Amino acid sequence: MSDSGFTASDKGQKSDGKSMVATIASMQDYDRYRDLSWEGSFEEYLSIVRERPQVTRNAFQRVYDMVISYGTEEYIDNKKRLIRYNFFRDEADGGRDAIFGLDIPVMRLMSVLKAASENYGPEKRVILLHGPVGSSKSTIARLLKKGLERYCASAEGALYTFSWVNLEGTGLGSGGADTFGSPMHEEPLKLIPLEWRDKAIERLHLSNEKHKVRVEGELDPASRFIFKGLLEKYHGDWGKVVDNHVRVHRMVLSEKDRVGIGTFQPKDEKNQDSTELTGDINYRKIAEYGSDSDPRAFNFDGEFNIANRGIVEFVEVLKLDVAFLYDLLGASQEHRIKPKKFAQTDIDEVIIGHTNEAEYKRLLNNEFMEALRDRTIKIDIPYITKLSDEVKIYEKDFHQERVRGKHVAPHTLEVAAMWAVLTRLEEPKKHNLQLIQKMKLYDGKVLPGYTQDTVKELRKESKREGMEGISPRYVQDKISNALVSEVGEGTINPFMVLNELEKGLSHHSLITSEDQRKRYRETIGIVKREYEEIVKNEVQRAISADEEAISKLAANYIDNIKAYALKEKVKNKYTGQDEEPDERLMRSIEEKIEVPDNRKDDFRREIMNYIGARAVEGKKFDWQSNDRLRRALELKLFEDQKDSIKLKTLVSAVVDKETQEKIDIIKSRLMRYFGYNEVSATDVLNYVASIFARGDAKS
Repeated sequence: MSDSGFTASDKGQKSDGKSMVATIASMQDYDRYRDLSWEGSFEEYLSIVRERPQVTRNAFQRVYDMVISYGTEEYIDNKKRLIRYNFFRDEADGGRDAIFGLDIPVMRLMSVLKAASENYGPEKRVILLHGPVGSSKSTIARLLKKGLERYCASAEGALYTFSWVNLEGTGLGSGGADTFGSPMHEEPLKLIPLEWRDKAIERLHLSNEKHKVRVEGELDPASRFIFKGLLEKYHGDWGKVVDNHVRVHRMVLSEKDRVGIGTFQPKDEKNQDSTELTGDINYRKIAEYGSDSDPRAFNFDGEFNIANRGIVEFVEVLKLDVAFLYDLLGASQEHRIKPKKFAQTDIDEVIIGHTNEAEYKRLLNNEFMEALRDRTIKIDIPYITKLSDEVKIYEKDFHQERVRGKHVAPHTLEVAAMWAVLTRLEEPKKHNLQLIQKMKLYDGKVLPGYTQDTVKELRKESKREGMEGISPRYVQDKISNALVSEVGEGTINPFMVLNELEKGLSHHSLITSEDQRKRYRETIGIVKREYEEIVKNEVQRAISADEEAISKLAANYIDNIKAYALKEKVKNKYTGQDEEPDERLMRSIEEKIEVPDNRKDDFRREIMNYIGARAVEGKKFDWQSNDRLRRALELKLFEDQKDSIKLKTLVSAVVDKETQEKIDIIKSRLMRYFGYNEVSATDVLNYVASIFARGDAKS
């Protein structure tokens, strides 16, 4: 480094004519900054309202429109039309707070917000998200808050407030200051007195077909005090007050800046103080104004005050002291709060709280809480009961790009999710179903003998499903434990995670009984057996992944069933002789997928019909396009080849060169087609080899 403290590269940076500060400054979006810093007169604001009346929307309308602006998708699930709201994917933030598998609870929430935005009643209620720990209640609240921040910084979500200016010499400013910002960020149209506000809005044609301008409530006490003082100064001339002393400016909601978004978290009962919600007297200013009832000597900085025009979240709302609940009742039903020493003050905000099951049961048993129950809309947020959605939670946190230096073996996250989902499901009461089959049906899998109506019936008979079971947080913690353990040679596999999950059950704080603990342990056994079937299937497919051999087998089978169906003979490619269809070959393939002898004709007709349907569509038949046939062919080829590979010799210490070469081919297929690495492919082959060795020993 030179004496000046700059390296050669630093000098190179300066030589292009731009300092490093200037380089950073050039990244700023000045146009956006100007838009967000807009300021103008009340007259100019009225022009904005006439052009875009949606700037005057209330909090419920704005939150609802914000979610809808991201678009929706409709889909059918078990004959039921569902809507997926894209907003809850959190794509704007890289999916950090994305929620999965909660489309039905989210639809209920959106119905409440829509009705509230139309002033049909729910705007006078507290929205209460209720469910077990770790079911995404606070994530939904967080999504709404940060989504509202982004939306209000866009042109579509713009909103405005005002400040009092030119107050010097009027005796109305705070501490002799020239300006005084509306402490509760009020809508500027509230400056029009209530008695002729609607008439003014109508005469100025501020509403349009899409949005009716409807501004309710009076100014906050501090603004009302200044407004009255200025009216006296101008002998009641309202026009002079707004022309000379009001400046409207764009408002940007921000939780960090405590503007329009509030969060209240209960503390211990001795330290709870309702002024945290409604503001408190500023004792230093009492000397200046001579009275504690002067609104300028009051800090309008309670959570209800600062969240005006936006949203306020109550964390664990039912842990609030009773004194707080009185404020909550007025805020929800009347849209008013009562700051100390002042009249009731109008507010406009979405009140959303969340609570767990234990606290809600306490509310139900408390007769003093009847008023709160009556003013609450409860929305259940259960655990996910669909496997593919549960897997997405863990993939979001433990995908390969994020987990550096460790290989996550295939199915590791899937088996963890499988176990979590199984703990939340109720045992099927009928249909002769196993729990694992119920999970597959919920996940959209097709099982012989079961229909979508079966799934609807299963859902109906299990009303509390998803409200109990294991939290995703517990599973995430155990996956983390497996990732930082020293075993595994840089790889974590399903058994490492399952072992961690089982180990943690002995001291899990939320398991309330030994029966529950025992059930969860038994569920781990179910998952291990299912995983065994999955990896056996994969190794079988890897062994039978000889494209040429399986294509020949498929062609041979199709030739034979065609001849069988048409009562023709098959030409032997080697001898040139016409022969009867090879019944032994056909049955050896069909038996692999348990087609009984008395149903073989049905299966063969099904394949022939499928081939015919493809031909009508102008498509060539491909054996891979029919799942049942593909599986049968793979299993047949596996049976034919497994003995030549001598897979079970893997469990012995000695493997001959020829077998090793074949095993290396299988490993390479596992790595290429199924996502294994060298270590996990070797592990899974050894494991499957031990399964076959056990099977041979039993037989």
